[in-house]
This record gives sequence, C-alpha cells and structure tokens, in this order.
Amino acid sequence: MKDLIEIRWHGRGGQGAKTASLLLADAAFNTGKYIQGFPEYGPERMGAPITAYNRISNNPITIHSNIYEPDYVAVVDDSLLEAINVTEGLNSKGAIIINTTKDSSKLKELLKGYSGNIYTIDARKISIEALGNYFPNTPMLAAIVKVASIMSDENFISDMENSFKHKFAKKPEVIEGNIKAIKIALKEVHKI
Repeated sequence: MKDLIEIRWHGRGGQGAKTASLLLADAAFNTGKYIQGFPEYGPERMGAPITAYNRISNNPITIHSNIYEPDYVAVVDDSLLEAINVTEGLNSKGAIIINTTKDSSKLKELLKGYSGNIYTIDARKISIEALGNYFPNTPMLAAIVKVASIMSDENFISDMENSFKHKFAKKPEVIEGNIKAIKIALKEVHKI
C-alpha cells in the first residue's frame, strides 16, 4: 500500500455507499492506519446520487476536503455510469470497481476512454445469495479492499466479523449473511 490511498464512492441513497465508506474507515483504523471516511450529499432522498470518500494512510492525514483525484472509484450502481462522470480525476494507475453485469465493451464505452484498470463484481447476485435481499454495499466494500490491497483477506474478514457482532448484536442472523457476502465478493471481483 502506498502512503496515501484516496477512494471515491458513487451510489444512490439507500444503497449503503456511505455505510461502506465508514466500515472501510473503521477496518483500516483497526490495522493502525490513519483514516477519513465521509459522505457528500445532494438532495437527501432515497435513490438520489450520493458520493462518499475515504483516505487511508500510514501517516497523519492533514487534508480536509473532498477527493478530486482518487486512486480508486467504487460505483455501487451502474446506472450512474450514464448519469455522471464517475472517472473524473481518477488516476489512470488506480482502478474503478463497478457493480455491474454489463459486458466489457459496453463498460469501456460508458467510461469514455478511461485507460486505467477496470474491475467488476455482481453485487446484486452476491447479496441476494448471501443475504436474501439486495444490499450491494457489503460486496462492494470487499471488492475495494481486495483491489486496493488495503489489508489481507483474513484480517478484513476477522475485522468485519468483530464489527458486525457489535453493530448487529440484536440481529445475529445478519452477521452470517454479511460475512458470507464478503467471502464470496473477495473471490468474485474480476479485472476486465
């Protein structure tokens, strides 16, 4: 991991992009990193586009602004590819991770010439299989951890188990499904 990793999340209200960015911040913090995790809202309503951000570093972070030139972009809803420029400022040495089932030629067309690495994951299929409902944030969280090499798979799974035990103490059935979604996603994020 380089000294500072900057991540921008694109999703829609209610899909969990903000929650995923905060969970990522917690997990990175638990490995001794310095972190930031914060959302940016437009009109706060279900389905409206939202942006969230992460900074992860081995050193104290002194920047306090949105992220304009991210190393990684996570797109939780592929309909946003047609609505906004998700690759704006994206470092060509970084990567974009997209929750999609679209083929590579369609994605490259939608990404308007982005020349960096492109990864895909079917977070819908994974979350329905593991959780019985569509919650794309957990598979997307695992995908960004894997692609950005933020921590080992084992450390990430262990950290998430501890985090979910605390957050969902009164809903233990949620823990098993989320951990299953993470394990599947770590294996099913693919570079195109």
